[in-house]
Amino acid sequence: MGQAHRKQMARSAHGELSIKARKASPMVLLERASRGRVPELVKLKYELMADSPFGYFRGAVPVMAADLAAMPNTGIISQLCGDAHVRNVGAFGAPDGRLVFDINDFDETIRGPFEWDLKRMAASLTLAGRGAGQKETNIRKAVEECIGRYCAQMREFAGMPTIEVARFQVHRISRIEPVHMALLKAERATPLHTLEQLTEPVSKKAGAERRFKTIKPMLWRVPGSTADEVIASLKPYLATLQPQRQHLLSFYRPVDVAFKVVGTGSVGLRDYCICFEGNGSADPLFLQIKEEPASGYASYLPKAHPPAHNGRRVAEGQRAMQIQSDPFLGWTQMGSRDYLVRQLNDHKGSIELDDLAGAGLTAFGEVCGELLARGHARSSDPLVIAGYLGSGGGFAEALGKFGAAYADQTEKDWEELKRAQKKK
Repeated sequence: MGQAHRKQMARSAHGELSIKARKASPMVLLERASRGRVPELVKLKYELMADSPFGYFRGAVPVMAADLAAMPNTGIISQLCGDAHVRNVGAFGAPDGRLVFDINDFDETIRGPFEWDLKRMAASLTLAGRGAGQKETNIRKAVEECIGRYCAQMREFAGMPTIEVARFQVHRISRIEPVHMALLKAERATPLHTLEQLTEPVSKKAGAERRFKTIKPMLWRVPGSTADEVIASLKPYLATLQPQRQHLLSFYRPVDVAFKVVGTGSVGLRDYCICFEGNGSADPLFLQIKEEPASGYASYLPKAHPPAHNGRRVAEGQRAMQIQSDPFLGWTQMGSRDYLVRQLNDHKGSIELDDLAGAGLTAFGEVCGELLARGHARSSDPLVIAGYLGSGGGFAEALGKFGAAYADQTEKDWEELKRAQKKK
């Protein structure tokens, strides 16, 4: 079956990029995706995107989704992360307390052609490598090693028992320097650390209750009526949790609510944080209630049929691809808007572009390839994907070519964004 899909799209054809197929300009697509967001924060989003080509790329999923949809695809369907880039692979705390390293952002998740995740990762590695000052030859090697590891891992999955695929662990991961750095950050990102970073005592009295700080434009407390609505949204959220998680959460009481600006692509969406207190002031818990619009790919994938609730879409997509997920992952509703609920900053750590200097880019790329392979194998048919990929290196070479071409186009689109910002 996989080999038959080569007739739909040859593996060598993945290196081609046809920008002439664009039906709308990047700025039109970005402005369309910004409708319904908090207006005063949309300006901040564009400022973050204008900072660098990689910053632009992080916020330009609607543009790449349109570009990918305008080109041929394999027709081999998997659960997509949807926003596969180097800053969306990181460390976080597992339900058993261990630190795990995996894909950790699924806002754009949907079922679609498996190679779309790989093409976004290839462009991401190229832009990240350029941002870290790497030579083009080293960058191309890193992309090809990333995709090569994906192919090799998928071939291995094709010969494994299904249950072993579902629980496969990526080994040697902590010995990779950029991963090691992310794990160190994650060790420090405890709930108590978050308490110190985001809150302050209401008085100088010992043991005084803490409230969220005001750190404009990234964090501020919300007024009482909004806070009440956010707290009320916990009731339908609880129904999305397993009973043992509901019991655990019952020991915590909410003490304050804030609005928090996160990421780049998500800037402008409504994002609330609740600070809870459990067994005393040294037992904080932070939940993030994050607005989730439709995936940027949804209009191009009419046969995907994602859940009607976009918070549920994200949670279920995450569980499909991750070997372990946040124990408090769920969803809720406020008015007509869908929200994802998860822990905030619980042992989370991601890489910085500076971590990808030297050999770090290639080593990290290999890890990204293995993690994407595992996520796709868990949510699709590894035999079909492996059959399509075959045993040669042609697919990896094509993706290396595509990554460079799309990075070049991203830099042009970034310049267009900067010109548009100057005119405003």
